Amino acid sequence: MSTKKEQLKKSRANWCLECGKCTAVRPISQANGTYSPRRLLAEGLFYGGEDLVSDSSLWSCLTCQLCSARCPADVKYSNYMRDVREDAYKLGIGGQPTHSGAMQAVWDIQASPTLLPNRTEWLEPDMKVQNKGDFVYFVGCLPFYEPLFGKDFDFSPLSIARDTVRILNRIGIEPVVMDTERCCGHDVYWLGQQDKFETLARLNIEQIKASGGKTVITACPECALALDHLYNKHIGPTGFQVKHIAEVVADNLDKLSFNGYQSEVTYQDPCRLGRFLGVYDQPRKVLEAIPGVTLREMQRIKAGAICCGTTNWTHCDATSKQIQKRRLTEARDTGADTMVTACPKCQIHFRCARCSPEGSTIDIKVTDFVNVVAQALGLSGADCRAGE
Repeated sequence: MSTKKEQLKKSRANWCLECGKCTAVRPISQANGTYSPRRLLAEGLFYGGEDLVSDSSLWSCLTCQLCSARCPADVKYSNYMRDVREDAYKLGIGGQPTHSGAMQAVWDIQASPTLLPNRTEWLEPDMKVQNKGDFVYFVGCLPFYEPLFGKDFDFSPLSIARDTVRILNRIGIEPVVMDTERCCGHDVYWLGQQDKFETLARLNIEQIKASGGKTVITACPECALALDHLYNKHIGPTGFQVKHIAEVVADNLDKLSFNGYQSEVTYQDPCRLGRFLGVYDQPRKVLEAIPGVTLREMQRIKAGAICCGTTNWTHCDATSKQIQKRRLTEARDTGADTMVTACPKCQIHFRCARCSPEGSTIDIKVTDFVNVVAQALGLSGADCRAGE
C-alpha cells in the first residue's frame, strides 16, 4: 500500500492551485452541486485523507479524466481517487455495485487460475479465425453483457463481437479468438483491487503469448487501456501492441468498399479511447468515408467530451442518469438521428437511460461504431438503428 504522501506526489495533487476548474467542468459536479474534486483533494492535502476511504464521494468519481484535461497544474485526480480506493478495498470498503453485483461475480470467477473458460461459442460458421497467429481479437465482456443487458435494452452486445470478426476478415485478417481469455481487469483496477487486476493481467498475458499474438485488437476502449497501458505499467513489457478496431479500420480503408449507410450521425467520444488513449480522429475518418453518412458534431467533443455517466459497474444513481440524459439531449440537438459510440459500455448506459420515462422522450438512437461499419460493408451486422 502506497503512503498518503506517495499518492499525493504520484497524482500531482500537491500541485493543486485551488482554482476550481475541476469542479466547474466535471459532469458529476454539474448534476450534483455537493460534489467537489477540489474538496476531496484538500481532504488528502491538509487533513491526512483518513476520512476519504469511507466518503461515498470516493466512488462517485467517473475517472474520466475530464478534470485533468482542463487542470492548469496537470493534477491526475482520477489516479488519486483510484489509489485511495485501493486503501479502501484493503479495509473492506467498496462502492455500491449495480445490476445486483453480476459483473463483480464475473470478475471473481474469471480471476480463478484453475478456471477453464469456454469463450468462443458465439462464433458463427462464416467467421474465419485461427488458433495461433499474429493478430488476436480480445473480445472482453461482450459474452457476459449479452444475457445481462441484451433483452432489456433491445440490442445484442455479441453483435459487436461478431461484426468485429467479420470486418477483420474483410480486411484480410483471420484473428485468434482465445477460448481461455479472461476479463481484462480494467474495472477491478479502477476500483482499487490491485491483486485481482494483476492476477487477470498475468493470465491474459500468458494466453496471448501462447497464441503467438503480436497485435491485439479490441472493440472495447477499456480493454485497450488495460491491455496496453495498465499491463505494461504494472506487470512489465508485454511484447505485443494493442489497437482499437477503429484504428485498424482507419488504417485499412483502402481495402474496404462501402455500400453506404443513409444516416445523420453524431459521434460520442468514449473517455478511455479519447482522453486516455488519444484516439479521436480515426472513428470520425471512417464514418466520414461511408457514403450516405453525415457527421454532426456535438458541442463538447474530443478532449472536452462528456462521458456516459457511470463506470466500473458501481454507484450508478440519479446523478448518473442526469449526465446520460443531458448527453443524449446534446446528441439529439445536433439534428442527428443516431449517436454512434465506440465503447460497448457507453451504449449500455445510454440505452439504460433511454429506458426511463424521461429518457424515452429523447429522440436519438444509440449504436456501436462496429455495427455501423459492418452494415455499411454489407455484412450481417445487427440493425444498428434499432432500439428506439
